[in-house]
Amino acid sequence: MRLGVLDVGSNTVHLMLVDAHPGGHPTPAYKHKTELRLAELLAGGAIRAEGVKRLIAFISEALQVAEDKGAESLLAFATSALREATNVEQVLARVRAETGVDLVVLPGEDEARLTFLAVRRWFGWSAGRLLCIDIGGGSLEIANGIDETPNVAVSRPLGAGRLTRQWLPADPPSPDELRALRRHVRAQVASVVGDVVRAGSPDRCVVSSKTFKQLARACGAAPQLDGPYVARTLRAGDLAELIPRLAKASAAKRAQLPGISSGRAEQVLAGAIVADAAMDLFEVDVADVCPWALREGMILRRLDQLASG
Repeated sequence: MRLGVLDVGSNTVHLMLVDAHPGGHPTPAYKHKTELRLAELLAGGAIRAEGVKRLIAFISEALQVAEDKGAESLLAFATSALREATNVEQVLARVRAETGVDLVVLPGEDEARLTFLAVRRWFGWSAGRLLCIDIGGGSLEIANGIDETPNVAVSRPLGAGRLTRQWLPADPPSPDELRALRRHVRAQVASVVGDVVRAGSPDRCVVSSKTFKQLARACGAAPQLDGPYVARTLRAGDLAELIPRLAKASAAKRAQLPGISSGRAEQVLAGAIVADAAMDLFEVDVADVCPWALREGMILRRLDQLASG
């Protein structure tokens, strides 16, 4: 069967179609996305009318694409940008009225759990207890567990896009701005370390999301064109060496580094500061990069539901 998942994130809205069946490996069939940057279309905490209009236009377009490509069903969800919008109910109602799509707004902890499920399925039981870290545009998710459902799942408002808007207005940022952001991030991450590690000492740390993939590539990991089955890692030492280079460069210069896209170049520094803090405070020297994340977790859960009847 062909399933679709529509992911309304803080930076990008993705449509992903996969061919899958219960117990099988979901195979990507088609992808369609736009950098809507919904979190930037806020006024007083509410999604502006222009943002709602653009969101509805893309969802309508995605529905047509999914139909044209033969999708049997579509899972649609939204993360932190909508989750925190003061007019979220009005936005959801308009989307439903104009497109027929019921957008599910995921709590941050559910993001962490579904991402963990995807990571577990990718690496398997032989990976042992996993510590999973994911940096999105609006939030940071961390989960720790031995099973497919983590023992602990937490979310903090430490997304790369959010932090860039709030803490790094200059391009490149000043040393004082960087120091203030670093202090803020480390305090936030440190506040959850105790709860996470009490669940058990992980055998492996796995990172996911576009931010981590681009940081790993900038630190020397294989390019995405080499395919998903090439092992990729991110070393804490390499990341620590990369951050000063990112800090001194403008967004335009960062986009010239391997793996850093122009659309993410502005916020990759904030993402690197979060990644560095998480790896340091959780005492991670090397993290494995997982090609699967939240969208794959949604599809896997749906397939499990179909299998159970």
